[in-house]
Amino acid sequence: MTTNALITGWGMYAPSHVMTNDDLAKLVDTNDEWIVTRTGIRERRIAADDETTTMLSVNAARDALAVAGLDPAELDLVIVATCTPDYPLPATSVLVASELGATRAAGFDLQAACSGFLYGLASGTSFVRSGMYRNVLVIGVEILSRFLDWSDRSTCVLFGDGAGAVLLQASDQPGGMLGFDLFSDGGGCEAIIVPAGGSINPASHATVDARQHTIKMLGSEVYKYATRQMGESALAALRSAGMTVDDVDQFVFHQANLRIIHSVQKQFGIPDEKTFVNIEKYGNTSAASVPMALVEAIASDRVKPGDRILMVAFGAGYTAGGAVIEWTADPSRALLAPGSQTRLGEPQRTLADAAV
Repeated sequence: MTTNALITGWGMYAPSHVMTNDDLAKLVDTNDEWIVTRTGIRERRIAADDETTTMLSVNAARDALAVAGLDPAELDLVIVATCTPDYPLPATSVLVASELGATRAAGFDLQAACSGFLYGLASGTSFVRSGMYRNVLVIGVEILSRFLDWSDRSTCVLFGDGAGAVLLQASDQPGGMLGFDLFSDGGGCEAIIVPAGGSINPASHATVDARQHTIKMLGSEVYKYATRQMGESALAALRSAGMTVDDVDQFVFHQANLRIIHSVQKQFGIPDEKTFVNIEKYGNTSAASVPMALVEAIASDRVKPGDRILMVAFGAGYTAGGAVIEWTADPSRALLAPGSQTRLGEPQRTLADAAV
C-alpha cells in the first residue's frame, strides 16, 4: 500500500510591528512610489526586540498542530528552514520542539534561503513516504530585519519577518504531495550573500565596521535569473507530478518581487485569479514566504479539497524549488481549531525599534 504525505495542518505568524514604505523613507533615500513600482511591497512586519526565530516558529507551529488536532508529543520530526537561526548552534528546530512539548521528535535545520521551505517539504515528504516517520512538522521562518543594512535602499526595502508551518502526516488516502523539483547553482553565490560570520570570514571588529554581516545583493542579476529559473522549476515540478500548467488550480509563488510573479504569469498565461499574492503586506520573508502565502490563500477561500496547487520559490545560492499538491484537507478546520485565529496580531503601525 502506498503511503502518501498529506498536509493536515497549517499556520502562520507575523510580528505585530508594521514598517510602511513611508517609515522607510525616514531612514533612507526612498519613497512609497519608488518601492511599490519596483517591488509591489507597501509594508512589512518587523520582529520586536524580544521576539526570536524560535518564538515565531512556535506560534506558527501551534496553529498547524491545532488545525490538525495533533498533540505535539506525537510529532516524529521538526524541520526548520531558515537562514536566520537563533544561534549558529544549536539548531533552532530542537528549541522549537522543546518549546512545543514534542518530547520524542527529532529535529534539524535546513538552509536553502528563500527556497528553504520547499526543500523542507521535500525532505519531510521523503521521511513520510519511506515509512520512517508519520508526523512531520515543516516550518519556514525568518527574522531578516536583523541582517539588513538600513542605509542600503537596494536591500532594506525588500525584506520582512515571519513564519509559516505545515504538518505532514502519513496516509493511505490519495492526494497530498504529488511532485517536487529542487535546483541549485553555486555560480550565483555572490549575487545574494551575507559576506561575514562564517568560517571564510569570521566575525571581527573589521567585519562589523564594514557592515559585512548584512545582506548584499546584485539586484538586476538576481531578477533576470529568478524570472527564468522560477519558470523552469515550475515546469520541472509539474513534470514530476505528470501534470501541466493547465492542471493547476492555484499558484503560490515566492513573494520576492511582484514583477517576477507577473513575469512568470505572462510566460505561462496564468490568470490573476489563479495566483495568490500577499507581497504588499509582508515583503520578502524568504523561507517563510511560501508557507505564509499558502496559509493566507486557504484563509481567503482560494483553496478547496481536490485543488491542485503549485508552489515555487527561488533564492540565494542560487537555489530554487517547486512542489505540487493535491489538496485534501477541509479549509474550514482552521476556523474550529483552538487558538488558530490568534497568531496574526493586530498591526501596530509604528517604526520598529530594530530599524532605528
